[in-house]
Amino acid sequence: MYTIAVLPCDGVGPEVVAEGLKVLEAAASIYGVQYETVSYDVGGDRFIRTREILPDSVLEELRAMDAIYLGAVGHPEVAPGILEKGILLRLRFELDQYINLRPVKLYPGVETPLANKGPEDIDFVVVRENTEGLYAGVGGSLRKNTPHEVAVQEAVYTRMGVERCVRYAFELARTRARKALTMVDKANVLTYGHSLWQRVFAEVGEEYPDIETDHAYVDACCMWMVKNPEWFDVIVTCNMFGDIITDLGAMIQGGMGVAASGNINPEGVSMFEPIHGSAPRYTGQNVICPIAAIAAAGMMMEHLGEVECGQAIEAAVIAALASGKLGDLSTRSGVSTTETGDLVASLVE
Repeated sequence: MYTIAVLPCDGVGPEVVAEGLKVLEAAASIYGVQYETVSYDVGGDRFIRTREILPDSVLEELRAMDAIYLGAVGHPEVAPGILEKGILLRLRFELDQYINLRPVKLYPGVETPLANKGPEDIDFVVVRENTEGLYAGVGGSLRKNTPHEVAVQEAVYTRMGVERCVRYAFELARTRARKALTMVDKANVLTYGHSLWQRVFAEVGEEYPDIETDHAYVDACCMWMVKNPEWFDVIVTCNMFGDIITDLGAMIQGGMGVAASGNINPEGVSMFEPIHGSAPRYTGQNVICPIAAIAAAGMMMEHLGEVECGQAIEAAVIAALASGKLGDLSTRSGVSTTETGDLVASLVE
């Protein structure tokens, strides 16, 4: 019996989470997966009512969960950064979810903006370090709001943090057919921190002679993701660069509506979510594509060891997309959020 914390949060989050849970229920009933969900009132509406973002008591309960399933964070009446830092970043840091895992996979039936590229060309995974770098929040301001203001934001890299991320990426590459790993950095300019990344990558790589290794600067990586995405199998990179290239990855795989992610603590509780935002202008309209949230539920099952259940969810997603019944996946497709969930749930085998 798994206990899954559900954080629908803001905007369209509750709508896409409902469809993900619908498909999860269908798959779990077939594969005999037993679970219970515990929903939490966290997000912009709660903050407006109570001025609380993520109460310590809720955080302590989340530590005891088997997994966290999250919708979307962001509220138009709350200043940018408050909820993102108070919910997303706090969960990642406090629960030590040091890997952000982003499959970039073009499914049959989904359009990519890349000419002459198909599903056989776009199938890689980005392993992003998730708790260090520029997101560590180290820095400050001097003479704020004056003509002489100075702002300092420092990137923090530790040997421990870099090595566990790199090692995770090598282990992941071992599970894939190509067994290839590319490290992405900017060591030609960011001398100190990214020199550490390069040294750790080389040293850990000696333990994995079966893995083909490669290197790319982040600007070149962005070019090759567009021109030759088939070159990539697994990418490992720092927090900031991972944040940027995974959004590019979402676009080449067909858009935010199909992009799922995991915030992974291999030794603790992990969190799964679609990477899209809360899209407040579409809240309650039943028009948002829930495929990314459904795929995130499949990732969650695989992470929990229920591999057949997770793969069945992904297979149902693929079948739904290939059926041609979901249109272009946009808000103008004519296919509602609930209709998409119903179709995917009906295709689970």
